[in-house]
Amino acid sequence: MQRLQKVLASAGLASRRAAEDLIRAGRVRVDGRVVRELGTQIDPRKARIELDGVRIVPERLVYIVLHKPRGVVTTLSDPEGRPTIRELIHDVGVRIVPVGRLDFHTSGALLCTNDGEFQQALSHPKREVPKVYVVKVSGAVDDTALERFRQRIDIEGRLTKPAEVRRLRIEGDKTWLQITLREGRNRQVRRLGEAAGFPVMRLSRLSHAGIDTEGLKPGAWRHLSLDELVELKRQYGVPKRVRAPGSAPAAPHREQRRPQQRARSGTSAPGKRRKANAPGKRREANAPTKKTRGAPASARRRGT
Repeated sequence: MQRLQKVLASAGLASRRAAEDLIRAGRVRVDGRVVRELGTQIDPRKARIELDGVRIVPERLVYIVLHKPRGVVTTLSDPEGRPTIRELIHDVGVRIVPVGRLDFHTSGALLCTNDGEFQQALSHPKREVPKVYVVKVSGAVDDTALERFRQRIDIEGRLTKPAEVRRLRIEGDKTWLQITLREGRNRQVRRLGEAAGFPVMRLSRLSHAGIDTEGLKPGAWRHLSLDELVELKRQYGVPKRVRAPGSAPAAPHREQRRPQQRARSGTSAPGKRRKANAPGKRREANAPTKKTRGAPASARRRGT
């Protein structure tokens, strides 16, 4: 179940605030009844939703992983004018939002979707969804110092869960660590480094819920595979329905009247195309005809 204004916003018809105005104005019907109450819960897959008498068709659900580069904000808009992930995922075809956040200076795996239940499930601390980071810190981290990274720290008046930390290698006065978190607290890895006395120099997320960015260049994205979606559903219960990426075309935001569209465009009904346009029936421009097939090549070039 989702709030009505969220369903309208997810369909790309308006922002959440503008969708609330549409509801208050009495322009939205659910199953034939005008709804003016904000926060009304509906099932967008079962309810018939109409805006100004035109039915709204839910978008197909999309799940992607983006290799977020450093120097990009994990939002769809930024009041300071900094680059945002919107510029990297604009060609997905539907409006999607990030699952959690990555800092401006942090790169790596960022899940994005238009499935609200999926987003909430993988973001909720009770699910303890693993997020794996590779971290470069200033200083040589010995075994004693390594234990300090595993200590709980206070963030905004609440203690964190212990992090899973292992040392990858020491390079002079720099150390590479792998840190696994099972919660999403604000700047948690960087604060761990500060608390342990080893400032973070570089930070990248290797994976989120087991989904990594292997083969993806910074700024590139891909759809989650069927196997990945099946595994996420097995472990975390989402997505509720698993479909192969690209198995169904994107649904239009509004229900289309196909006969009228055909009449306006002047196209004929499917199956009425001329044979000349059928796939595999086109003749190459220089292909010989029956009249010229047996003629010399020079004659065929003259068209005689």
